[in-house]
Amino acid sequence: MEVEKAQRLVAGRANGTALALNLGDEARLKKEIGAADIVVSLVPNTFHPLVAKHCLGERKNLVTTSYVNEAMRAFDDEVRNAGLVFLNEVGLDPGIDHMEAMRVIDGVKAEGGRVLGFTSWCGGLPAPEANTNPFGYKFSWSPRGVLLAGKSAAHYLKDGRDVLVPAEDLFEHITMVPIAGLGDFEGYPNRNSVPYAELYGIPDTQTMFRGTLRYSGWCETLKKIGEIGLLDTAERNLAGTTYIRFVRSLLGMPADWNLKKTLRDRLKLRPDSKVIDRLEWLGLFGEEPIPLGRGSALDVLESLMLKRLRYAANERDMIILRHEFLVANRTGRRAKLASTLIDYGVPGGDSSMARTVGYPAAVGARLLLEGRVGRKGILIPVYPEIYGPILDEIRRFGIVFKEEREDL
Repeated sequence: MEVEKAQRLVAGRANGTALALNLGDEARLKKEIGAADIVVSLVPNTFHPLVAKHCLGERKNLVTTSYVNEAMRAFDDEVRNAGLVFLNEVGLDPGIDHMEAMRVIDGVKAEGGRVLGFTSWCGGLPAPEANTNPFGYKFSWSPRGVLLAGKSAAHYLKDGRDVLVPAEDLFEHITMVPIAGLGDFEGYPNRNSVPYAELYGIPDTQTMFRGTLRYSGWCETLKKIGEIGLLDTAERNLAGTTYIRFVRSLLGMPADWNLKKTLRDRLKLRPDSKVIDRLEWLGLFGEEPIPLGRGSALDVLESLMLKRLRYAANERDMIILRHEFLVANRTGRRAKLASTLIDYGVPGGDSSMARTVGYPAAVGARLLLEGRVGRKGILIPVYPEIYGPILDEIRRFGIVFKEEREDL
């Protein structure tokens, strides 16, 4: 974040101070962490272990909204031995998704029941009236994480069957997901869902699936963007190159070939496909020079998306989070349960993404400051003493799930 924006955010708040901090300056980082009561880190995921190292050294509790990676998990013994808590995955997805899942699962268990299947869908999208571009998507943050997620393989359980989806097939693995009042969305698997069977305390579940929601057309477009090579991260010389020349170079295509026709043929697009139209609207076929001296294909794509896929003033974003459970009660009778959150940003105010990521992290930090979390080590919010107070608090801000039940 730019320091000027941070200063505006804390303006008028006596306890708020904005300052610029370069994570490469570890002496300064250590000093600022040492002066804090608790650290909330919202830096990119790859930098969390650096922050964690200094939190451990300065004996400070830590909160992040990011997935626990191997580097963070490696701190567990030291953090527990130091009597500290590093609370991770306490945003939206990951975060609220874990908390609502555990609320329902623990409720089923408390009544002597079992969870036989779990499916979760989550998407951060433009609200319907703000869905005004051919991609059906807009960014209020860097597109890089969203785009790189499309290069990840997926792994989940479906009806007792182990399903592995190679990265190159991710966007072909689509399920249409109906959301009441909003229509059908494309859903595709989100990385590795299998470990959550143990983390959620339902190791015998026959289905464990976590997926991402998008408006229709996203999956085909991202699949073809990957086939063109636009997700490649290898750096190259871009000086003096235009967008259309760059795309031609990725494809090894002579200048006298019809780019759109050749692309349609190479990508084996259906006659009714809108992929070419979307890429043209984005600007990839334009003669404008690329404003980067050096960079990767992903950098080029990201710069265009930041320019074209942005929210206009007063436009709302939308969060959809839906959990579906197959459960059996103590007598073996089955039912389907569903819990759905639909949340909208505030025109001219906070986005829904900011609300649903920021509020849980803030409440989690307060729980640690008040000493209300008895567990130590590397944690995620799957424990009642963590998820209960957070879910209760965010309801005050209108972040509320609608529950449904269908007896089978």
